Amino acid sequence: MTELSFVCTGVRADRYAAAPTLLFRLRITAAEDARVHALALRCQLRIEPARRDYDPEEAAALADLFGVRSRWGSTLKPLQFAQVSLVVPGFTGETEVDLPVPCSYDLEVAAGRYMHALRDGEVPLLLLFSGTVFAGPSGFQVFPVPWHKEAECRLPAAVWREMTDTHFPGCGWLRLPKESLDALLAFRSRHALPSWEATVQALLAAADGAAPGPRGFPAVARPATERTAP
Repeated sequence: MTELSFVCTGVRADRYAAAPTLLFRLRITAAEDARVHALALRCQLRIEPARRDYDPEEAAALADLFGVRSRWGSTLKPLQFAQVSLVVPGFTGETEVDLPVPCSYDLEVAAGRYMHALRDGEVPLLLLFSGTVFAGPSGFQVFPVPWHKEAECRLPAAVWREMTDTHFPGCGWLRLPKESLDALLAFRSRHALPSWEATVQALLAAADGAAPGPRGFPAVARPATERTAP
């Protein structure tokens, strides 16, 4: 049985991917320079939130996930980030490969909300490996990657922001049920609002009882059919 070890040497945003994607650089080493014909690798990535500190602004943004800071001793549990697979080409002794990890910017997903809350620093990740190894000096020997194989990684929050800004520059998105989306569209049409941004600002202004921002519109604008000629 060929013993393998895994180290994550870095992570970067894939600027040319069709969707938000991180590339984790893995160094895989086979003991005693053994020959590996191929490796069918599976990796589960997990956020370890207890392994970093948080400023008051971050703590407030994380209250929906973990509650108030006084309860974090029992609520600051690991979060599932992603689960991906990769076929590693044959190598002898050691190799380095990129592990592509597609990412979601959906704030309904716990990992996405956690990432969005961070202002600076690093995200502590744990990479848990499994899979199948095809090895042997002559012919194939097939054996599993032991479940205890893992590697730590520190993902800079700046890399996450770079990835999201590449695909969603200066903005984000919300997922809504069809009924809510239809109601928003009807509200926008009734008040002749030119954009979704103006629509949301008008609703927020109505809820707060204040005037909308400089790019917004009055909360109770007249429908287009009721406008009078100048």
